Amino acid sequence: MSAAGHTDWREVPIAVERPGVIGWARVGLRGGMLGLVTYGGLVLLLVLRLIERPLFGQARPITPFITQGVCKLAFVLMRLPLTVSGRPMRQKGAVVANHSSWLDIFTLNAVQRVYFVSKAEVAGWPAIGWLARATGTVFIARKGTEAKAQQELFEERLRAGHKLCFFPEGTSTDALRVLPFKSSLFQAFYSHGLDRVMFIQPVTVIYHAAPGQDPRQYGWWGDMAFGPHLLMTLAARRQGRVEVIFHPEVPVDAFPSRKDLALHCERVIRASHSLAVE
Repeated sequence: MSAAGHTDWREVPIAVERPGVIGWARVGLRGGMLGLVTYGGLVLLLVLRLIERPLFGQARPITPFITQGVCKLAFVLMRLPLTVSGRPMRQKGAVVANHSSWLDIFTLNAVQRVYFVSKAEVAGWPAIGWLARATGTVFIARKGTEAKAQQELFEERLRAGHKLCFFPEGTSTDALRVLPFKSSLFQAFYSHGLDRVMFIQPVTVIYHAAPGQDPRQYGWWGDMAFGPHLLMTLAARRQGRVEVIFHPEVPVDAFPSRKDLALHCERVIRASHSLAVE
């Protein structure tokens, strides 16, 4: 309980029901096809990367299209509609988005070609870690002693033309709220002249629950286990929908500091998210 006597939103779990016979059938069909497409795509990506890397080095002119194609197909297989408004920027820069679920990875990969920035622990997760490493995810450690090395890694990837995708909230939510943005990762955009050539695009991801379902249906937060949430998503008789809004990009040097830039992105994303979930 909070000091005011109200239950913290993080402490209120989603009721996850065991799938019935038909639900398990959906899990088997959807999960089987999703696994085949995902890991079939991974094998193809790794084979092509053996050719791509010697020829292009850090640049990846081919393999990101495989990642995007797999993620688009994932929504078709899950029967989960995905709509997009606005368009991805063409300038060199980075993307910042709110973070609600493991589904964000599929969502944001489906609508554009980006490389995620993730906490280092994810690299060791079974299945998910393999996918993250293969698709070029940048892993960061939450240690102040590694800040300089991480800064250099960000700069290297940004200068290679990679669009990095950050989740400035630092954690996922119940899909009903946007948490305050942390500005520390924005510092990478203010080094060695990057601020004069880079743009940042705020992107809002909104999950609409199916009629009659818990409005937090697609949220994934706190100590929630991945397996049961995945099963719940695959077993759902009726799916909701996912909405992605690309907001106008802004030049980094239009903001005097990382805190000002982070606050701008937070306000833009929070405003559109609040309107959609009311």
